[in-house]
Amino acid sequence: MSDSRSSDGAKTNFLRQIIDADLAAGRHDEVVTRFPPEPNGYLHIGHAKSIGLNFGTAEAYEGRVPARCHLRFDDTNPETEDPEYVESIQRDVEWLGYDWGDHLYFASDYFERFYEMAEGLIRDGFAYVDSQSEEEIRQNRGTVQEPGTPSPFRDRSPEENLDLFRRMQAGEFADGQHVLRAKGDMASPNMKMRDPLLYRIRRGTHHYRTGDRWTVYPMYDFAHGLEDAIEGITHSFCTLEFDNNRAIYDWVVEHVRPTPDAEPGAWDPRPHQHEFARGNLDYTVVSKRKLLKLVKEHHVRGWDDPRMPTIAGLRRRGVRPEAIRAFWDQMGIAKADNSIEIVQLEQAIRDDLNHEAPRVMAVLRPLKLTLTNWPEGETELLTGDLWPHDIPKEATREIPFSGTLWIDRDDFQETPSKKWHRLAPGAEVRLRQAYIVRCTDVVKDASGEIVEVKAEVDLDSKSGTEGAKRRVKGTIHWVSAEHAVPAEVRLYDRLFQVPNPDQVEEGQTFLDHLNPDSLEIVEAQVEPFLKDAEPGDRFQFERTGYFAVDPDSTPEKLVFNRTVTLKDTWAKQSVQAEPEQAESKPKPKPQAPAAPASPRDPAAGLSADARATYDRYIDNGIGQEEAAVIAASPAVVRFFEAAAAHHEAPAVANWTVHELLGRAADPAETPLTPEAFAGLVKLVDDGALNQRMARQVLDELLDNGGRPADIVDRLGLAVVSGDDQLGPIADDVIARFPDKAEAYRGGKRGLIGFFVGQAMQATGGAADPKRVR
Repeated sequence: MSDSRSSDGAKTNFLRQIIDADLAAGRHDEVVTRFPPEPNGYLHIGHAKSIGLNFGTAEAYEGRVPARCHLRFDDTNPETEDPEYVESIQRDVEWLGYDWGDHLYFASDYFERFYEMAEGLIRDGFAYVDSQSEEEIRQNRGTVQEPGTPSPFRDRSPEENLDLFRRMQAGEFADGQHVLRAKGDMASPNMKMRDPLLYRIRRGTHHYRTGDRWTVYPMYDFAHGLEDAIEGITHSFCTLEFDNNRAIYDWVVEHVRPTPDAEPGAWDPRPHQHEFARGNLDYTVVSKRKLLKLVKEHHVRGWDDPRMPTIAGLRRRGVRPEAIRAFWDQMGIAKADNSIEIVQLEQAIRDDLNHEAPRVMAVLRPLKLTLTNWPEGETELLTGDLWPHDIPKEATREIPFSGTLWIDRDDFQETPSKKWHRLAPGAEVRLRQAYIVRCTDVVKDASGEIVEVKAEVDLDSKSGTEGAKRRVKGTIHWVSAEHAVPAEVRLYDRLFQVPNPDQVEEGQTFLDHLNPDSLEIVEAQVEPFLKDAEPGDRFQFERTGYFAVDPDSTPEKLVFNRTVTLKDTWAKQSVQAEPEQAESKPKPKPQAPAAPASPRDPAAGLSADARATYDRYIDNGIGQEEAAVIAASPAVVRFFEAAAAHHEAPAVANWTVHELLGRAADPAETPLTPEAFAGLVKLVDDGALNQRMARQVLDELLDNGGRPADIVDRLGLAVVSGDDQLGPIADDVIARFPDKAEAYRGGKRGLIGFFVGQAMQATGGAADPKRVR
């Protein structure tokens, strides 16, 4: 597990263990963290994890040592940054419940110092002005297997470099004509250290804070470590994609003089960068570039569209900050990247709103229900609870009941399906908080659509009376037609149809995975208790879901956003789809054998030699599709056969086609060896790694090479499958949810998925789900 409890009961993680060790060793006597967003877009759900980590860490150490967290804007790119984003970021951090006090900073505050420090690097011989083109710099950087070629301008004298750098700032040169680079190591295995860029020219680009003062702007890798050093940051937390950038971070901090007369690297305190895993949600994209594309191309209604994973979108949707904080607290802080199912976020939202959203009734798809034996013109005021019995809150509201009601169209079937327990001709149901009614007739329009249902009410069955004890199988919600308040209800769903929208086929983009049903707008009828609801108010619409009043709402027209359904409807659809398909297939009848159809030949188009290779693979038990893909490329054949010498060929072929080639068209051009690849596949087949873990190891192998077992140890990856490990976890889950455990024992077998999910969450996704089940 990524998190544990300290001796005082507080939740800890490996980053806090590092801080504890630093404090104990006397390396620091305070804790200073920072949240450093770039103001080029709105913050998203992933940023909320970083916000909570940085501000939460400072909060955790307050009282033990001086501790604080800075909010700092990394505004070094004037082409993409905007005051709108600065304001939105501050608003989101405050909404999440954090306060930076007097510690609001901007990278642009330090531009003058950065420039002076860059000149200091030049004087000390650590930096030079390169006049190669962008393409030449890229080509001369080398590959992962070959060192780079030094720039022909690398040996310019400090005097010449200073002159050129000052003329760059004076505006004498065009964008891209010169750049300032550090003298790193052109043979470094970390390609980012091959003379990284420090400054580039941006002529005529207006900065939202410094105006036209600057013509040259620092690169992120130059500015980031210096900002931390200038502000006295003791612990700099970054996500894992900045792992390779740490070498640049350290190089800059170690080579820059804090002041012109100080020694290089003489910072006190000296900041250090520590990486943690991002929280990757399925059915979601969090790339700012892609989110901006969604906004600019009007696939959504703006950055705060409730379908967006932005904090602003979640807030407008009705999610509370407490739910987001609780979600990331449950997920913990890990060293290795992991993928989180969005159902876990949705469940955290439900768990939070369950105690915060009063229960009311709303009919989303109204169908008229006329009670033929109700006294004409009479209205009865019923008393309804706003909270269920298991929530320690007590409040009621008046609900008018009359002879004409609205019920949900989905609660009536003229020809009821099997196990239908709602309203149908001749059937009885209870109207929530009211009476039992029996359907007696239906009224249809000229097209045959049902426009009205008629029923008789059992006047002795009012809720709370002796007659209410008569049992009926179904209960439905309703509102009085005479007293109902019309409302627009926006039914938001997941923005993408697939778990990984970034995984696309050739010719596709992530936009091809947009869910066309991500928003449905219905004209609903809600009970009059809601007529004075204000933007931001949250309610549970009974039997339907949690909803919040949208800022578009007015006294004349209520507008509600669906925050989350009461259950995971996506899971329900996927579970139901297979039985329905099975029932729709007729049983095969005995018949004479027919000539087989001509299936597509996966090997069509292969050369004679490739076809022979394909046939050989098929004989060895490799699937047709995999055999055809591998046989088509001599380079892939060589790599695959070398790997198959170390592990079973069918398994290696499957991983080659479905995992490896999607990441590297020619594996031989990467640090990954065939033996290491086979070893990785074997770890999966042996059950030592799950698919998610193995993909993470594969990415590391492709970037840096090495042995799978070493990477597994370094990243702390391992499938949790032993009974001695899983037993206590299972016991804990059952103990924490006694009501659900009792419901499961009572026959609600569908809850097994909930229990498995809780156990998987407790192990950070590392458990073997089959063993857990």
